[in-house]
Amino acid sequence: MSNDLMTKAVEFNVNGEPVKLSGSIVKQYLVRGNAEVSDQEIVMFINLCKYQKLNPFLNEAYLVKFKGSPAQIITSKEAFMKRAEANEHYAGLEAGIIVQRGNEIVDIEGAIKLPDDILIGGWAKVHRDDRKVPAKVRISLEEFSKGQSTWKTQPMNMIRKTAIVNAMREAFPGTLGAMYTEEENDITEDNSVRRVNEEVRKKANQQIIDVEPISTETKEPDPNPKHETQKEQADLFDAVPNEGPNWG
Repeated sequence: MSNDLMTKAVEFNVNGEPVKLSGSIVKQYLVRGNAEVSDQEIVMFINLCKYQKLNPFLNEAYLVKFKGSPAQIITSKEAFMKRAEANEHYAGLEAGIIVQRGNEIVDIEGAIKLPDDILIGGWAKVHRDDRKVPAKVRISLEEFSKGQSTWKTQPMNMIRKTAIVNAMREAFPGTLGAMYTEEENDITEDNSVRRVNEEVRKKANQQIIDVEPISTETKEPDPNPKHETQKEQADLFDAVPNEGPNWG
């Protein structure tokens, strides 16, 4: 991205409302973490928001970057569910947890278990009215749990949410294929770059990007910058407000 584009905005519509994004806007308002994002990562983020019609000012998408790690493009659960539910073929979902009860593996609807049950995973089914069978997903807690405080205190709720997201993506790959939520640990540098570039290649020639200048203000450096501790950095994801839909 050139220095010129860092101070000019790409404009697109989300649900009838105009959204303007530039490199400087993304850097100043839409990045979380403690490391500076690169121009390439900003371009990827703007492209994903444009082609997937996401409004980052409503927390539908944001960039997260910590020192020593690549940037991650995160989509909120609310935006994810809105996109799936807006599909004309969406016909509802079922979801729950998987537990070991004695010597049996039991699927439970919802996110509650008996005291002696051992939580081992989550499941979800997404129904489409144009398919004979639903998209089914069964995932392992061991694989998806990252050991953060929310996963420790709400493991049943978190694994159920993650199962729903994965099932939604399988049911609507054309709509949700490049969108990943913060609960998922599948957002590596290689995967993120590949998925967003794939999305851009498919749609980059379908619409002309109009760029217009916007005013920017020079931000004075903070004389007392905050130095985050390692624990604060690790818990930052859990501090992000969860304004998604009621998952049940």
